[in-house]
Amino acid sequence: MVAPFKSFNAEIQHWDRRFYFFAVMAGGLAVAMVDSSFNNFLAATWDISGLARSSLELPRELPGFLNAFVAALLVFLPGRRIGALAFLLQALGIFLLARFSSTFSFMTLWLFIYSLGLHLFLPLQQSIALELASKGNEGALLGKANALRNLAQIVGGAFVFIAFGVFKLSFGGNFTFAAIIFLIGALALFLMSKPPRDRNEPGLVFKGRYTLFYILSILYGTRKQLFITFAPWVIVSIYHKPTSIMAALYFAGGIAGVLFQPLIGRAVDTRGEQFMLGLEAMLLIPVCFLYGFAKFLFPELIAFIIVCLCYVADSLLLSFGVARSVWIKKIAEKPSDIAPTLAMGVSIDHIFSIAVALMAGLLWDHFGYQWVFLAGAGIAVINFIASRFVRTPEPAAASQVH
Repeated sequence: MVAPFKSFNAEIQHWDRRFYFFAVMAGGLAVAMVDSSFNNFLAATWDISGLARSSLELPRELPGFLNAFVAALLVFLPGRRIGALAFLLQALGIFLLARFSSTFSFMTLWLFIYSLGLHLFLPLQQSIALELASKGNEGALLGKANALRNLAQIVGGAFVFIAFGVFKLSFGGNFTFAAIIFLIGALALFLMSKPPRDRNEPGLVFKGRYTLFYILSILYGTRKQLFITFAPWVIVSIYHKPTSIMAALYFAGGIAGVLFQPLIGRAVDTRGEQFMLGLEAMLLIPVCFLYGFAKFLFPELIAFIIVCLCYVADSLLLSFGVARSVWIKKIAEKPSDIAPTLAMGVSIDHIFSIAVALMAGLLWDHFGYQWVFLAGAGIAVINFIASRFVRTPEPAAASQVH
């Protein structure tokens, strides 16, 4: 009786991985369709300044701060069902944004709903993958998931590039298509099996043991804000590039991800979390400097090409964050700490990313955009110093912890 039971469990695990990867690709495709056109949507619909653009990060990033608390309220649900709910929220928010954004206030409300789903899924993508990964293979599986997400990003970028450049698709039509794809991703997550749950699984985790993880999450949140908000805004508002160019950059970032994400994941397993987090910080310093000062150092065309290369490199560097997820699994006091700790990390990083967005907007408007990225280089230096304190327990010690 034991052998058939093991075979049945293996088959369930096999299908769970398929559904998970399908959901990751659906989410990556839909998010790429939204992200590659959203800044142009703002520029075309509302004439806003750098400070106004950064202020919009409050409703967009507030759900990230609320993430741990929302996850705690939903603790009675398995992570895979919460993931399906997250995709439903993204579908609802972006559909309403597409069809009922007659005023800036309504658009902000729909953006909040969309962002709530987006941020709810961020730690779940990692925690579900860690559930499905075998020991010692966590980084590789996360790298594969990120590569598939980037493959979807390529498709999404290509779709937006062709749809806007050739067929003149409207922003509303693009966002509606994205909502449909989110619904498909929600179905895939819903079809995954429900894993057994620990009755004592905590809803919130905030322990001194994970202080360094929280610090790294804060630093990640601040540097991520520069990439998500201000890097594309430089391309749209400083270099005055259309939606098709942003879509092409998403396409290029997706290709780079497909090629390098699996290598990054395997490098986390082989070189270790400290090395990878330190490498990310070191590479981010010149990327930030060139973002801010390429226009002053080179002719405009060359400067724009350099900024595009920085954009692709930065999108790849964000993927080094899988090292933090793998590390928290290795140092977790108990397995049930992993998912809520990842969720708490998202909440903590968003407290600071919201503040950084507002301060960076003031810097942009009063001193120039280049100072935003000079500050980003400073954050990268602090991140490198913090990464030096990352320690991974030996396998024997780790097994005793668990």
